[in-house]
Amino acid sequence: MLLRVRARLSPGRLWLRLRASFWFTPALIVLGSMLLAVLLVEIDVGSTADLALWSPRLFGAGADGSRAMLSAIATSMVTVAGVVFSITIVTLSLTATEYSPRVLRNFMRDAPTQVVLGVFVGIFAYCLVVLRTIRGGDEGEFIPSLAVLGGLGYAFAGIGVLIYFIHHVALSIQASSILGRIAADTELAIDHLFPQQIGEPGAPVPEAGEIRLPPGWHAVRARRSGYVQSIDADALLRHACACDTVVRLRVRIGQYVSERTTLLEAGTGRVADDDLDGLGESVVVGRQRTVEQDAAFGLQQLVDIALRALSPGVNDPTTACMCINELGRLLARLGCRAMPQAHRFAGGDLRVIAPAPEFGQMMDEALLPVLHHAAGDLQVLAHVLAALEAIRDDLPDAGRQAALRPCVAELRSELARIRPRRRSAPLRRRLRHVAAGLG
Repeated sequence: MLLRVRARLSPGRLWLRLRASFWFTPALIVLGSMLLAVLLVEIDVGSTADLALWSPRLFGAGADGSRAMLSAIATSMVTVAGVVFSITIVTLSLTATEYSPRVLRNFMRDAPTQVVLGVFVGIFAYCLVVLRTIRGGDEGEFIPSLAVLGGLGYAFAGIGVLIYFIHHVALSIQASSILGRIAADTELAIDHLFPQQIGEPGAPVPEAGEIRLPPGWHAVRARRSGYVQSIDADALLRHACACDTVVRLRVRIGQYVSERTTLLEAGTGRVADDDLDGLGESVVVGRQRTVEQDAAFGLQQLVDIALRALSPGVNDPTTACMCINELGRLLARLGCRAMPQAHRFAGGDLRVIAPAPEFGQMMDEALLPVLHHAAGDLQVLAHVLAALEAIRDDLPDAGRQAALRPCVAELRSELARIRPRRRSAPLRRRLRHVAAGLG
């Protein structure tokens, strides 16, 4: 039971969900604005100095003037907030149509957009709180001069934020910005998931004779359909050690599973029903894939954009070439990393069996679809060849370089279809050099 609660309340998982929402950061800014308004009003209440005498131009507004100014600010900021929301929705729609629906989550996680939305709603909330405290006439006059001046300054800051937001949106919808954001997220995922360079000393791998599997298995099934977003491998290892058993994962990160699909199996032993429920909570299934534990999904987003750019309805090979450049850079970075072992041990005993990622499979999923849709475009094929050259130069050994052979064979086939053959002759010569280096 403890394992299940820990999995549900995982801070990392909760933070990722909050980052991808449009409400969390704006809600914090609104709350902070309200607290700031209360604080400035309390300072005015406790202050014995007459700020209007010290600087009448800044603090000398009367009750009616203060109300009118704050009301105007609040009204205008609500209008601007509506415009900002409209621009954001239009941007999301345009991005989904022109690039890929899979990149929408990147826009929703965009911190500047969330802050801008929060600032305008926060100004509105600030003005409402301060307006509530202004009194005049028969009520007994009270004007929180410092808070009123703070509202004016907050409004000027909102104008600057609006100008910045327009500039930010204009940049964020450009192809280079979208591809750069996807590549940066994928690069972080690669560095996190595959931190060890090939050739670095790692944990010794036991011989095959030391691997002893249990005689039977308890199946843990999915409670909902969706994509496997993350797996808490440390929790699985702790459970296997506590129950003196072996846990075998049956799904991969990013895989789609249906309800009642077997997620994992626990070896027979001291395994209670509550323990099996907790194991199920260690595998997070959601409605969409996420890149944090799924570097292949980052590559897939770039592939989706490249294929859409190569479609006859769009016909934008330049964007496709930009995607290929990013794919080549990320695959070269991934090719230098050691893939995790399928077996995890603790105290010399086998504890967890997990599907190991394969570099060759990720290579094929990233470049083969682009080659299939290139349709003899020499510009696109040239960029694929350049990507293969860069990847081959960075791969550390012949075993890893062999993963390039399917892409090299497909590229050779695409170049052979181009007529007249002299157009593709320079590329075919470069490709022969790449193929020769693969052994």
